[in-house]
Order: sequence, then C-alpha cells, then structure tokens
Amino acid sequence: MTRIPTIKTTFTSGEVSSDLLGRGDLNAYENGALKLRNVFIQPTGGIIRRSGLRYIDTADGKGRMMAFEFNSEQTYLLVLTHLKLSIYAGDTLETTLTTPWVEDDIQQLAWTQSADTLLLTHPNYPPRRLIRSGLGAWSIVDWEFYTTAGRIHQPMYKFANNTVTLTPSGVSGTITVTASAPVFLSGHTGTRLRISNKEVHITSVASGTVVTATVVQTLLSTTATVDWEEQSFSAVRGYPTTTAFHQDRLIIGGSRDLPNRIWMSQSGDLFNFDLGTGLDAEAIEFGIFSDQVNAIRGVFSGRHLQIFTSGSEWMVTGDPLTPANVQIKRQTRVGSMVDRYIAPIDVDGATLFVARNGQELREFIYTSIEEAYQATDLALLSHHIISTPVDQDFDQKRRLLFLVRADGRFATLTVYRAEAVAAWTLHETQGNVISVSVVGDSVYLLIKRNEDYMIELVDDNLHLDSALSGDHTSPTTTWSGLDHLNGRTISIVADGKVQPDQSVVSGEIAIGEPAYHLQAGLPFTHIIEPLPPSNISEIGYARAVRLVEATFRISNTSALTLDTGRGLKSISLNSFGTTTLLNAPPPLISGDIKVKAYGWKNDTSKPLWRIEQSLPLPFALLSVHTEVIANS
Repeated sequence: MTRIPTIKTTFTSGEVSSDLLGRGDLNAYENGALKLRNVFIQPTGGIIRRSGLRYIDTADGKGRMMAFEFNSEQTYLLVLTHLKLSIYAGDTLETTLTTPWVEDDIQQLAWTQSADTLLLTHPNYPPRRLIRSGLGAWSIVDWEFYTTAGRIHQPMYKFANNTVTLTPSGVSGTITVTASAPVFLSGHTGTRLRISNKEVHITSVASGTVVTATVVQTLLSTTATVDWEEQSFSAVRGYPTTTAFHQDRLIIGGSRDLPNRIWMSQSGDLFNFDLGTGLDAEAIEFGIFSDQVNAIRGVFSGRHLQIFTSGSEWMVTGDPLTPANVQIKRQTRVGSMVDRYIAPIDVDGATLFVARNGQELREFIYTSIEEAYQATDLALLSHHIISTPVDQDFDQKRRLLFLVRADGRFATLTVYRAEAVAAWTLHETQGNVISVSVVGDSVYLLIKRNEDYMIELVDDNLHLDSALSGDHTSPTTTWSGLDHLNGRTISIVADGKVQPDQSVVSGEIAIGEPAYHLQAGLPFTHIIEPLPPSNISEIGYARAVRLVEATFRISNTSALTLDTGRGLKSISLNSFGTTTLLNAPPPLISGDIKVKAYGWKNDTSKPLWRIEQSLPLPFALLSVHTEVIANS
C-alpha cells in the first residue's frame, strides 16, 4: 500500500462546523480543525495554549465592563454593577461611584467617549456623563443641553396627532395650557413645551388636557395652534438609546418612543440641538423610514456615519454633513440584536457587529467597486461557535476578537484582514464569563465562579485561570493570598515544576518542597482535533485508513499529550522523560517530534490524532506532517 503524505502548515480557518466533513474541496477544510478548545490561533497560522487569567478583584455582582482612555498613558477599567460603578487604574481599584442603573437594565446601557467625558445612555434612564477631571476626580452628572435666555436647545417632537391644538391662557408669567385632546401625563411635570417656537416650562399637570406652566419666552398669542411640540427625551417619552461622535457632532440614535430617529448636534457644539434655519453648522434631525422596522441599535463613526438598526444597516453621507446635503441609504438587511446592546467594533477599517439572529458576526465594510457596504458573515463556517453573544471587544495586540456567549463560554476570532485570516476557537473555564473589555493592551473578563463575580486579566505569563503568582526571597512551603479560591481544587507550578493539585483552605496552600516562585489557579484543558483526511483530495473513498507516522513541529513547548488511536499519552520531548509531574523545570523545546502510530480506523470521518492537555505549561504547535495508508 502506498503511503500518502500530508502536511498541515496552518490553522487559519479555525474550528469549522462538522457540516464540512464532506467538503474536502474547500480551502477551509485544509486549513481548519474539527475542535479547538482553549487555544489561540496566531495570525501566522500556528496554535498556542491560550493565556491564563490572573485574578484582579471580586466585583459586587453581575454587570458589564467598559474601557475609559483619558490619554495613551492613563487608561481605566470601568465595572458597572447594580447601582454602582467601580473604576480601576491598572489592577488597583481607584474609586467607586453611585449610579442609577439596576442590574437587570445594565445590558441595554450604551456608551461612547470623547476626551475626558464618557456618555452613557439607556432608553429608560436620563442620559449621564462620566467625567474625569485633570486632578483625578470622577463624577457622574446629568446631560445639560445648551441654554440661552432660558431656552434649552434640546431635541423637540410632537408626539400627538397633527390636528391636536394647544391654547395658552396668557403670553407671559404663569399660565394654563389646554389641549384639544388628552396628551398630558403626570410625568410631564418639569418638562418643556414649545408653542409656536416659544418655550414654556410645565410646573404641574391638572388632567390629560390641562397643565400649568411658566412662560420662558413670551408667547405670540393666546390663539389655539397646531404648531407645538414637547421635549423628545423625558420620563414620559423615554431617553436616548445610543450615541456616537462624528464630524465634530454628537449623534443620538433612537430613543424609547422614537426608536428610528436620528439627531445630530450643531457642529462643534455637542449639546446644542437647535435646528435654526438650516445653516450648514446647525443641528440635523430625521427619521429612518422604510418597508421594515428600523429601531436603532447602534451608531458608529467610520468612513461614513453607520447606523445599525433592528432590521438593516444604513450609511449616512455628506462631506461635511449639513442639513442641506445629508443623505441616508440602506446598505444591507441583516439587523442587530435588540435584547441587549453589543457595541460595534472597528477592525482594520471594517465594523464588526452581531447579527439579530445571534448566530452571525458580520463584517460591515465599504467596497469602492460597488460604492456601497457589504455585510459578510465571518462565522459562515463556524456558526456553532457563535451562540447568542452577549458582549465583544477587540484586542489589537493579539489580533483577537473576544466574544462572550450567553452560556458562559467565550470565543476568540483571530482577525488579520491583510492575509484573509478569520479563525475561530472556543474557550471554557470553571465558571461563566459575563463580560469582556479591552483596556489599552489588557483584556479583562468578568466571570461568575460559584457565587462570586471575579475580574480577571488575560496574562500571557500564566497557564491557569483565576490565578495568582508570587515570589519569596527565600524558599517557602506555605503560600497565602488565595482567599478567592477557598474550597477549590487548584493546580500549582512551583519554580517551574508542576506540583500535585491541592484544595485551598483559609486562603493558603502548602507545597512539599520550598520554592522561590509559585503560580496557582484553576486548571483548564486545551484540545486540538484536526479534520479527518479528505476523501476527495487525499485518499479517495477509502473503507479504512491508518496513520503510520506523524511529525509535530512545536515551538517553545514544555509538554505534549497526544492520542494517535490508542488513548492519550504523554510524549517524551527530550532526556527529561515524559511530561507528567516533573522533578525539574521542563525546558522549552522547539523542533520536530516524530510519533509512530498503529491500528486501522474503519470510520474515516474520525480524526487521526488528537492533542488534549491540562498541564499548566507552555505549548505551541506550528505544523503537522502525517503519512497515511488507505484500504479502498
């Protein structure tokens, strides 16, 4: 029988769906894998054991995280929980602030930042500003729209039928305003009306048709008029859904009662929404109307202003945007998630957003040939990995998009558009991941472990989760500071040597031999399982196959546990022996490891080899060369 050599030099298609088992003609079959767990795919095509997670702090409860970048050297992690905001500088809690948002509403909270101010919006809460002063003081305050002579330059809208009139009892002082139909609710107290473009302040509500008001701008007459409107955002009508900054304007996308409306502030005057007479620098306002629902779910400043709605994606053009030249055009019909806010993310000029069906991650990108946007599905071959996303963020340093799933697992997508790399892997930890945020070059996860919510940092120097590492000037056997893992069984690496697992008692563990350096945390297992040989391109339609030999090219690896058909076995990398518990620190090995294999496989839909390893040691796989014989 003829030996059939194959070589796998890249995993840049990531883990693909088992639906591809009959599609050996696709490039994704050659470059993909059947199962990838707890590994990162490098843009160059190799695979490494994913980084460990370093324990930072325990949060007050379930919530979400976001980044605040004051400048390139001052970055902060914001952790929002029930009625509380915790602000971390690096790994240190700097301060906490009281907030209005309860736990169940945090997932609909949207935000955007400009300079030292972070704007936070929720359709059921008045919008807030998080401000960091130059002295390092933090505060949360309400939005304040620009005001002149008592007139507030905020968005206004007539929610009532166009035929409804208002009749003021006077033109100045304290007056009553009577509507021709019930339009007022108790929540209107404290809000503004404009009657024939003159403003009054409602002080009390007598009924659905009568209110008492203080005149702010002298009214033109006491005649009934249909020319009136009320403030767009209030406890009665709801508040802004999402915001962005674009071309020196503050963009507000949608509100609770006006979900398909866009407001753009005056140019250079971010809280002035006075429409004026339509001059170039004045505010802009319009609704999105089409043959489907268009509740705005996100606004994003890219090449153009991009609008993501529940049913489609839109492009707003105008260079610069002015009331006279602004245009909005629908580009694609995908839609964004409606039950929570997941911020769109820029990756190499493309905007990545989660589709409404919760099974797709789309790349919204402008093509010069068509002069329009396309929304390509980046998970077309890996839909099983995209399962109801709840959060996402992009790590520029590692070229990884982190995506948190509703089931508590998280996925990573290696993205490198210049080389057409889009590779998915799935990750598991002992707990449920709730949120992710990238702050500068640091990636933070909020994870529920038992009943605690832990803030943890992706740390390339660790190989365990919820882990801590420490040093002593003299060798010691007792190590403390592990209170967050009380009662948990953890793995330990002392001076580079893997130790037996232990349970944490009163925040302490005791190792058998004194050590200078120790790493301790929760273990996790990485798995690499290739696709089986293609019946089309490699071996024809075989009844049985046999792996004769496999050569694994590794880099900076200390342990390799492999199954070539007879169960998992630790492979000897050098003269130090097998990679089980070690009596000496294992060296980092780079080179080729050749493994002989025996036995036929009658099921040709199964992989020929499998790597599965929980030892907290470095691992990197660059390529695999196999020799197979087939019985047809």
